[in-house]
Amino acid sequence: MKSPPTMDPEALGTPPESTEERQQGQGGRQGGKKRLPWRMTLSLAYQSLGVVYGDLSTSPLYVYKAAFADDIQHSETNEEILGVLSFVFWTLTLVPLLKYVCVVLRADDNGEGGTFALYSLLCRHARAALLPPGRGVEPGDEDQFSAASVRRVLERHRVLQRVLLVLALVGTCMVIGDGVLTPAISVFSAVSGLELSMEKGHHKYVELPLACFILVCLFALQHYGTHRVGFLFAPIVIAWLLCISSIGVYNIVKWEPHVYRALSPYYMYKFLKKTQRGGWMSLGGILLCVTGSEAMFADLGHFNQLSIQIAFTCMVYPSLILAYMGQAAYLSKHHILEGDYRIGFYVSVPEMIRWPVLAIAILAAVVGSQAVITGTFSMIKQCTSLGCFPRVKIVHTSAKVHGQIYIPEINWILMILCLAVTIGFRDTKHLGNASGLAVITVMLVTTCLMSLVIVLCWHKSIFLAIGFIVFFGTIEALYFSASLIKFKEGAWVPIVLAFFFMMVMCIWHYGTIKKYEFDLQNKVSINWLLSLSPNLGIVRVPGIGLIHTELDSGIPAIFSHFVTNLPAFHQVLIFMCIKNVPIPHVSPEERFLVGRIGPKEHRIYRCIVRYGYHDVQMDDQEFEKDLVCSVAEFIRSGGGGASNPKANGAAAPEKDEERMSVVASGSMRMLEEDGVGAAESAVGPSRAGAGAGGETGVRKRVRFVLPASTPRPNAGVQEELRELTDAREAGMAFILGHCYVKAKSGSSFFRRFVINFGYDFLRRNSRGPSYAVTVPHASTLEVGMIYYV
Repeated sequence: MKSPPTMDPEALGTPPESTEERQQGQGGRQGGKKRLPWRMTLSLAYQSLGVVYGDLSTSPLYVYKAAFADDIQHSETNEEILGVLSFVFWTLTLVPLLKYVCVVLRADDNGEGGTFALYSLLCRHARAALLPPGRGVEPGDEDQFSAASVRRVLERHRVLQRVLLVLALVGTCMVIGDGVLTPAISVFSAVSGLELSMEKGHHKYVELPLACFILVCLFALQHYGTHRVGFLFAPIVIAWLLCISSIGVYNIVKWEPHVYRALSPYYMYKFLKKTQRGGWMSLGGILLCVTGSEAMFADLGHFNQLSIQIAFTCMVYPSLILAYMGQAAYLSKHHILEGDYRIGFYVSVPEMIRWPVLAIAILAAVVGSQAVITGTFSMIKQCTSLGCFPRVKIVHTSAKVHGQIYIPEINWILMILCLAVTIGFRDTKHLGNASGLAVITVMLVTTCLMSLVIVLCWHKSIFLAIGFIVFFGTIEALYFSASLIKFKEGAWVPIVLAFFFMMVMCIWHYGTIKKYEFDLQNKVSINWLLSLSPNLGIVRVPGIGLIHTELDSGIPAIFSHFVTNLPAFHQVLIFMCIKNVPIPHVSPEERFLVGRIGPKEHRIYRCIVRYGYHDVQMDDQEFEKDLVCSVAEFIRSGGGGASNPKANGAAAPEKDEERMSVVASGSMRMLEEDGVGAAESAVGPSRAGAGAGGETGVRKRVRFVLPASTPRPNAGVQEELRELTDAREAGMAFILGHCYVKAKSGSSFFRRFVINFGYDFLRRNSRGPSYAVTVPHASTLEVGMIYYV
């Protein structure tokens, strides 16, 4: 009889057909990368304008105002304004266009972007993961001498692995901080235009309440999903880009047609030579012209690489350059500006269209906030999947695009923090300083991780990686130093936020590692399980025992704890593990992986159930039927080639458990009623109670139904199936384990505080593990166990 294909447990996470998809997502370097149809790509490019580029597009609202806040003055020579324009142009060209669009967007991890995606990509190409379970090195890493050398150094020194993880966590925490600060500065800068449109002093009573109201509405819209928000917001961003570019062209033609000369790098040299320290400190404001660039990479999972590149190069980049040139052209002819507003976006807007532009700007600022919010959702999801963030509810809002998600808890936390920052500062200067430090820190982290990706994942020369980090790292380090010096003027906010989230991530990561290590060290051997017999007082009771476990191999310690205290378990045992895999859907034919633990006569099985990120889990009754049918199909097809335990001695059980089979559901049906079709053969007990279920008070009769063309199973298979049907008729019990992690006696104060208070608090206030069914209370047995780590 032909056995189903077998698989290694280390490769059980993703169905076979997803291997191609995984290869297609590795940095865009695969020649045969599958591309979406042009119509869908253009549709995604259109949506990306409303989700990814809102933040970057609204930067003209506050860049010049932040640059000229205190450090430099606008003079008659125009050297300052032209120098700032030159810095803005080259920063926009080198960072978003050259670094992100041309290089970084190619380094996606299964379609996901962001600093943690880079970390995940590196861990997959080198054994640098401190997170359980580490994945093996992908083939091809030995092709380049430099890649092999860097990988060996990284694998040999654990301190370097910790540095790598800390870098990824710092970048992630700063993205979360940016998700708090960017909505605040974008919306507040937009409503600050009321200063020029209202009577003197009255705008102060309107700006703050209006900004807070807009922010609340923005976060309340998130649950509708990125694709709906994108289609709603994209026309707003397009109108805004057309508006600022048109105003820019108007100001260039009317005030200073020769402003294009400032695009020469020579004007940057003249600017720094004249302003010196003040010019260097003003770089913290100029930096804001690229805020939102990281969203291109962080939001990559919501779209695709080509759509983001098309939107930036064809629409966003030229519009921003024209807008900044237009503002500089206007300011070059206006040196004395009345009022407190000083240098800002709205002074360059013709007075007759100021109110309409103000309305579009407010709407565009709302859209601008969307980019970092969706990026924050993506980063949190990646951290959660790698065990670095407490479990949260992740809602997939699109059936077509993997990364379009919504996280309710994070959404409301961001809203509360954003409102607190807005009410606390009430000033674009301090908000700009805070936002600038968060943005440039993420960019520095991306540059460092990207240089390793170039060597380890793309197998390029190590000199190319050094050139990348030296060139872009020098530019970003200059901006970082200018932002950090303004620590007391608002830059402390992202540091405090990053410290808080970093502490949460580190505590959760530490507790997760210790729990996983305890599970591995205390896994029960199969030989121990086989030694259990009636002579030792162990009783097998009727029914199916379904044991939920997070381990996809071995027997969890919680089961030995259960058997030790209650020396009985069911006549059929199924260890079930739920796996969420990074593909949209897992077909029913490949949902179940079934294996046998020990010899056939013990009737102990392992079942790994795989769900895609957008699969809808079946209802409870249907799932139970499919689970039992998958085990029955596994038995009918030969049991995965299990060998005779007496043939190979004690080593046979260990070998048997490593063989898992993909079992197609649907080929074998289970009936829980009397009678079968004439064209089908049935395998089941003849001594079961007659009648169907509840009408006579007798339990339902269970039969496994095979297609007519299927040969009749042999006597051994029939006997095993008969025991399975008997167990199903007796009922199914759910055995759930609850582990409580405690620091063992003699631990240091730091470990006791982290484990007993920090990790325990996060565990009690985060989402519990997901089960495949809604576990009924009447047939549930919960087993508690304390892990002393």
